[in-house]
Amino acid sequence: MNRPLSLVAICLFSSTSALAQAPSLQDKALAAGYKAMFSCSATFNGKKTGADIATDELSNIYADFTPAMTAIEDAEIDAVSKIVSVRFAQNLPPRYAVWREHLGCTALPQGAGQSAAKHLPRVKLKSKARDMSSVPWPMGNLQPNEPLPETIDNTALSAALAKAFDGEFGGSTTSVLVMQNGRIVNERYREGWDIHTSQRTWSVAKSIGASLIGAAVADNIIEISDKAGLKAWSRPGDPRAKITIENLLHMGSGLHSDPEPGKGGNRTDQVYFGGGLMAQQATRNPLEASPGTRWKYANNDTMLAVRALREAMGNDRKFHAYPFKSLLHPIGMFDTVPEMDWGGDFILSSQVWTTARDLARLGQLHLDDGVWKYDGKPKRILPEGWADYIASPAPAQPANRQGEAASKPGRGYGAQFWRYENYPGVPNDTYAALGNRGQFLIIVPSRNTVIVRRGYDWRGNYFDGPKFAADVLASLAP
Repeated sequence: MNRPLSLVAICLFSSTSALAQAPSLQDKALAAGYKAMFSCSATFNGKKTGADIATDELSNIYADFTPAMTAIEDAEIDAVSKIVSVRFAQNLPPRYAVWREHLGCTALPQGAGQSAAKHLPRVKLKSKARDMSSVPWPMGNLQPNEPLPETIDNTALSAALAKAFDGEFGGSTTSVLVMQNGRIVNERYREGWDIHTSQRTWSVAKSIGASLIGAAVADNIIEISDKAGLKAWSRPGDPRAKITIENLLHMGSGLHSDPEPGKGGNRTDQVYFGGGLMAQQATRNPLEASPGTRWKYANNDTMLAVRALREAMGNDRKFHAYPFKSLLHPIGMFDTVPEMDWGGDFILSSQVWTTARDLARLGQLHLDDGVWKYDGKPKRILPEGWADYIASPAPAQPANRQGEAASKPGRGYGAQFWRYENYPGVPNDTYAALGNRGQFLIIVPSRNTVIVRRGYDWRGNYFDGPKFAADVLASLAP
């Protein structure tokens, strides 16, 4: 039985000029896809209610979406078939988002009816997620009864977490977790949330994608020095054929990435919720710099690296199961859902839903140099040295890490992970997975520490991750 999802507070930051411009049919179609996808993922991955979805997922959206959002209908959620629909036009079917086990939600292409859902990829796994409540951390969720080490100032640590929720570091915090020496030393969640409440990673997914690539390297499926080898670039004379997987991991493809006028190079709306195919959208852009010579942050580079893995495997059934079998489930990330487009490409540049604890598990894997030691016999998941590789400076760097600016506090770039450089109180070996709206996975090898912070931040009120990390580290054992 369908139930409407009320939309509130959708116009919080709309400009007068944006409101004055009547949305086109395509604007409405894209907004309907946004509403359908976020409502679907939040309902069936995040287990959220209509009111929470309206507040958390459908407010503080891009200003150019606001007029269209207010002009379309509310989402209709079919809890039985797990399909969300949003009407936007009289002569076209609604925009649909469809949920499947393990794979989360996928936006059907614009103009497709609900029957198209039967063509979506599915994945079958031999073992489903176990009940991990009685399994010790970090493979499971059972915490030790022993008191914290005396070297940890728990009063100061608790105060730092309280400040995160009180807004002293900026933003709107939903969860914080601090782990040192493999043990959770403190964690806190927004009222109504618990350790299983998942949230969209946004670009933290890029680091999950890099970890998946690392697992494929460990399994001898690909090498980072390999050409991406995409069929879309296989015509003789195509200069994009020179792009390597490493170029893509370093955000150094050299590809143009701003195909839509007025939108930033990191907007890939058609893929994320427009119902467009990643293989068509991300592969079409021309070179504007020689591969490996220029750094430019682009969702497409991440998606293309994962596409290269798919084409190298040559078996979609194995590829669709690969993230779970090679990376996620072996380290206990059972609450993590990587989503894909309707053509079967994982959108690991943004579209993953996961928990604070699952991100901490990923951080621990990197602290242990890719070896998982906590479920029977130690198993190498990532290649030896992979953690150092993804945390090392890419050949080309953002503008703020060039020239004199490089001596100041700032973020450099590795391979789908950011580097924290010269921040007071934060060791220079610190690297992080960072995502829109305040998603942080901060890894500090010299302190054997992982810090996770999730939130719903917006422009002008971002969470200060380095300052928070410094506060946390000051309270921990040296």
